Amino acid sequence: MNSRRVVEPRPSGGRWRLALWFPGLLGAIGLLAGGASSAWSALPSVPHTEADISISEPIAPLPLASSENPAKVTLGERLFGDVRLSRDRSMSCATCHLFDRGGADGLPVARRADGTLLSRNTPTVFNAGFNYFFNWDGSTETLEAHAERLMLNLMDSDWPDLLERLKGDSSYIAAFGAAYPDGLTKASVLDAMATYERSLVTPNSRFDQYLRGRREALTEEERRGYRLFKSYGCVACHQGMNIGGNMFQRFGIFPYSRAPADGDKPGGQVDFGRFQVTQVERDRHVFRVPSLRNVALTAPYFHNGQAATLESAVDTMAQVQLGKTLTSEEVGLIVRFLHTLTGEYRGRPLAVPAPGEPQ
Repeated sequence: MNSRRVVEPRPSGGRWRLALWFPGLLGAIGLLAGGASSAWSALPSVPHTEADISISEPIAPLPLASSENPAKVTLGERLFGDVRLSRDRSMSCATCHLFDRGGADGLPVARRADGTLLSRNTPTVFNAGFNYFFNWDGSTETLEAHAERLMLNLMDSDWPDLLERLKGDSSYIAAFGAAYPDGLTKASVLDAMATYERSLVTPNSRFDQYLRGRREALTEEERRGYRLFKSYGCVACHQGMNIGGNMFQRFGIFPYSRAPADGDKPGGQVDFGRFQVTQVERDRHVFRVPSLRNVALTAPYFHNGQAATLESAVDTMAQVQLGKTLTSEEVGLIVRFLHTLTGEYRGRPLAVPAPGEPQ
């Protein structure tokens, strides 16, 4: 099988990055284990006790608590919700990343404050610190670079004006002075935002509890769904601590009613994915594999928001990525498993608002 594997130091924290690109069949790929904090490792083949169940699995549970600096997290949280980060003061990061929508916005593709459509779906901000790349095309590789890109492009800000606005607030001056030796600077603003985003961890999903040895956390149907998820090859790309987020894959390996990337931008334009970043031919229609954590809360799905439901997403992925046609029972079992990936934020379970509640 032809594949390209690049292992290099991660830009921050000294961790290793494993970037994978597979042009062939997913089912033939060796499974990855360990997530953002571990390097390539082989999966053990010997049985383990239930207390050690996560050792033998290609998915690892999230840490139960964040270790980020509390003062910087508080600053970053305030910045995340501050409309002064946009030139016209009409939107903040929280405008598109709604915590009652699983950290996304519930729209097929993102919108600017003036209502104009962007070309891609808004990814969740939850657990973003465990990703290796950001945006659907991997155009940034750190949370700091990602935050700057959004502020300068989507929010139409510029640094001189933005810093002047923030320095006009004495409470910001005091808070940054207490948290950073250099006070309020471009670097400290980006660091505070990235620190906050790294704190947005949603641990203790029922599946995480299962991985930690509490077998009864999943029903038999949910366990059957997980077995299908592994045996059919879904886990070849959706693995590690974030159940995705650490590789790129072509969207549409097998024939479908139409190529998934054809006419998948507003106006019918073709989205060439990572090719727009690298200009490398093999990267046409290649996208970052998203995390599946809290996926039951982040509809619609795919880079273009074309799949309105989890059932539709699972069915499409089976056909275009695995070359399989699943029965309705198999789709249902996998969807049941995916619902067990919903975690908690600050000790409270994440949930979609009930009908009639504000979104």
